[in-house]
Amino acid sequence: MTALQSILAEGIRQWLHQQFQHTLADSALNFQETRPEFEGDITVVVFPFTKLAGLGPEPTGQQLGAFLQENVDLVTGFNVVKGFLNLSIQPEFYLKEVAQLHPEQALPTSGKPFMVEFASPNTNKPLHLGHIRNILLGDSLCRILAHNGTDVLRLCLYNDRGIHICKSMLAWKKFGNGETPESSGLKGDHLIGKYYVVFDQKNREQAEPFIAAGIEKDAAVLQTELTREAQEMLRLWEEGDEATVALWKKMNDWVYGGFNETFRRLGVHFNHLYFESETYLLGKSIVQEGLDKGVFYQKEDGSVWIDLTADGLDHKLVLRADGTSVYITQDIGTATERFNTFDAQACVYVVGNEQDYHFKVLKLIMKHLGRPWAEQLHHFSYGMIELPSGKMKSREGTVVDADDLIDEMEFTAAERTRALGKIEGLSEAEAQELFHVLGMGALKYFLLKVDPKKKMLFNPEESIDFQGNTGPFLQYTHARIAALRRRALSESIDFSGDWNTALPLHAAELKLVKVLLKFRPLVAEAAQALSPALLANYAYDLATSYNKFYHDLSVFNEADEAVRRRRLQLSDLTGRTLAQTLELLGIRAPQQM
Repeated sequence: MTALQSILAEGIRQWLHQQFQHTLADSALNFQETRPEFEGDITVVVFPFTKLAGLGPEPTGQQLGAFLQENVDLVTGFNVVKGFLNLSIQPEFYLKEVAQLHPEQALPTSGKPFMVEFASPNTNKPLHLGHIRNILLGDSLCRILAHNGTDVLRLCLYNDRGIHICKSMLAWKKFGNGETPESSGLKGDHLIGKYYVVFDQKNREQAEPFIAAGIEKDAAVLQTELTREAQEMLRLWEEGDEATVALWKKMNDWVYGGFNETFRRLGVHFNHLYFESETYLLGKSIVQEGLDKGVFYQKEDGSVWIDLTADGLDHKLVLRADGTSVYITQDIGTATERFNTFDAQACVYVVGNEQDYHFKVLKLIMKHLGRPWAEQLHHFSYGMIELPSGKMKSREGTVVDADDLIDEMEFTAAERTRALGKIEGLSEAEAQELFHVLGMGALKYFLLKVDPKKKMLFNPEESIDFQGNTGPFLQYTHARIAALRRRALSESIDFSGDWNTALPLHAAELKLVKVLLKFRPLVAEAAQALSPALLANYAYDLATSYNKFYHDLSVFNEADEAVRRRRLQLSDLTGRTLAQTLELLGIRAPQQM
């Protein structure tokens, strides 16, 4: 609840107590921003009070409005539209509130830590556009939660074992001729991804006779010699075969080197790394515990399952007949290890909505196993990202590679920035850094401004535009404000110190002030809803409000020194708030462009 809402809530409580001897619950209060077609600043929904008043919505609103105007100093007027009480507030109240806004200051950390798992790639291919949406969502969530006073643990789980890993290993072993990142000039993750595609191509060739014999394609690729060799390699790995494990370690090290470079370019980091190869054994031991307790059951072929039909699902495999684990096995082990290590309030998995079923199953398994933290497992489910050409498929090599996309964004940013003449006075090194900042700003904002639950279509050309609802537009607004600061400094204009709250506010100033005051409540709302999109759209609202303020009002050419000083204070606070909002999205705010 904001400071204004708290003051009004107290006034409403007084009215209810005096008129009806009634005590109000906070849940009965509903404040809204007054719609632009009506006069007022904040709206109270009066429907919850009509039964107590014994009146219709409009008479109830009239009664409450008159009481608040008479008894709450900051209420200057009101009007009622059906069941909505629109209140007008003293402009000085907003100015006093905004003068106390310090957007850079995070709330003090309190409570148990909050674990956020994101990125979590397979080590058989490079990162692609789908991973980028995941990484940016997870990174922004961590930033927002931390700024809102939560101790955040950034987690990454490397899916570094399994049949998909063995496919890359086997293809490199059979067809790689000793190729390395150094000999090929490829990043390690790109080299491994190359052989994941090679495996799929060779396996399809081996499947052709089976398909010609009338076997379905999906079934045919499982009957090839290559598939049998990959399965045997997985069995050898799980048995600790020395040569197989050595090959696995060498190829994984190549991948990690490549991933780390991409993470660096995206500006993300992790507090704790987990490896499926280190947690799947714990998962297997817990499966045995579940068997002993009757939570799981074993089929005649030796595979282990759980019956979730009573929970509205079906039967779920947790261990294969040959004793090898599946994804859910290692997730059981990883979740257990985390909660054994950290006394956390929750673990959030940032994973696409294609895995909704998987995480329902995981939570139910942990509940059936009697783990007290089962309800604290949360799936942050987000929509898939697609290209104009359709869905991406790693094994067919039809993905947008993350590194290629970053290069393209930086190249496009450089072209647009040079064409607009926005690098005057910058050295070449400074210009290259600006191109990176703008390219990443465009990419991150485009992906984060959309409601995470929605599927989205990515268009690089739209994202890099310097006008409209784009990252570069927000960054340019910040750079414009930074230029104002530099000019004020060069002209020895001091706008530090206390604000003059008695000076009347222009309508454009008041609108900007109201937008600035939304920052703190929206950070709290974004943390509660786990939605970076709320802050992305707020950043656009703030930037457009400031540009309207800048267009309508003079700053340096204002004759009244007190007014000029206050407008510089408003500009400075807007720049700081915009920079902090972008920071919560993982976007850097340039000082010049």
